[in-house]
Amino acid sequence: MQTYADLRDAQLAGPVAVTIGNFDGLHLGHQALLAHLRALADDLAAAHSRPAASALVTFSPHPLAVLRPDRTHLLLTTPRERLLLAAHSGIDIGVIHPFTHETARTTAREFCELLTHHLGMAALLVGPDFALGRNRSGDIPTLRALGEELGFALHVLDPVALGDHPVRSSLVREVLLAGDVTAARALLGRPYRAAGVVRRGDQRGRTVGIPTANIQPPADKLLPGDGVYATRARLATFDRIYDLPSVTNIGVRPTVDGLHRRMETHILDFPPSGQLDDLYGETVAVDFVARLRGEQRFPSLEALVQQIHADIAQARAIFAAESE
Repeated sequence: MQTYADLRDAQLAGPVAVTIGNFDGLHLGHQALLAHLRALADDLAAAHSRPAASALVTFSPHPLAVLRPDRTHLLLTTPRERLLLAAHSGIDIGVIHPFTHETARTTAREFCELLTHHLGMAALLVGPDFALGRNRSGDIPTLRALGEELGFALHVLDPVALGDHPVRSSLVREVLLAGDVTAARALLGRPYRAAGVVRRGDQRGRTVGIPTANIQPPADKLLPGDGVYATRARLATFDRIYDLPSVTNIGVRPTVDGLHRRMETHILDFPPSGQLDDLYGETVAVDFVARLRGEQRFPSLEALVQQIHADIAQARAIFAAESE
């Protein structure tokens, strides 16, 4: 994928099929839109008798972080993760455009002119509720009129539904905060992932024979609700890429009077050639497979350790069933 940190950095001749939005989570609805975008690029290539490309334009920071700074807004995917997922979906060009107060004041016409001038936009694909520009003035009728004037075709794709509900980023957030990573996986078409750097913790786990990696995701990354999960830990170390079964706890660890919310992962089959200390400073990605239980306070450390061993056994049973 060809990437740009600003729309104005691109100077493409086109024709390019473009979609624009936050695309947080790159869920099934977004994936359907990207598949349609690739088909539009193929149509453009045939119509213009020359190669065409597909482009996704997203923003950083999230517009709500700028427009409503008093509210905490947690991300399902970082902008870079969105582009990586879009690249895996076959999209040719990715733009992470800076969202500032100046961006918020840009009119729909000005933004469409940026897209046509810098990306060579010949087609724009959006959802039915899409609006672009200052005060969301660039609604579907306005964009259609701008397209006729500026030389691009507007295409509108209906949202994807799962059961009775349209697949939306807000719904993914809702089920994740409730700890329902199984529902999140259905909406995303893949397990929910949280990646972060391994930091030194209080090392209490290794004193009871259950060492954990204290993984610190970005501060604006949404984590599932407090509880214990069967997970898979993906790490690139010891000259190999590992995808290992694990058990992850998210919460404040009330039994040991923890004060801060953490994500701690116990890797079930850690590479025998490596030591957990070797992971400090490394990035580990955790895929959430199933929720095992909620976080709870136990009457003693011994009772907690006994429950953790039961959690590990339950997680192993889940992984064994998946591999059958």
